[in-house]
Amino acid sequence: MPSKSSAERGLSQRQLADRVTALGHPMSNTMLSRIERAQRRCDVDDLVAIAEALHVPAPALLPSLRAV
Repeated sequence: MPSKSSAERGLSQRQLADRVTALGHPMSNTMLSRIERAQRRCDVDDLVAIAEALHVPAPALLPSLRAV
């Protein structure tokens, strides 16, 4: 799931959802909100579409993983 909220990136959830939808991956601001709050899983296609809408590489949206 994205590690930074859309607000931290300078967009409202509605604006980001509209960008993602315009790229051909329908997404509502409710869906985006649920992904950000970990109440909905973020599939790879969601992640890629959100990253493309934000003009960042998909891995930049993932939380860093610590070695165990």
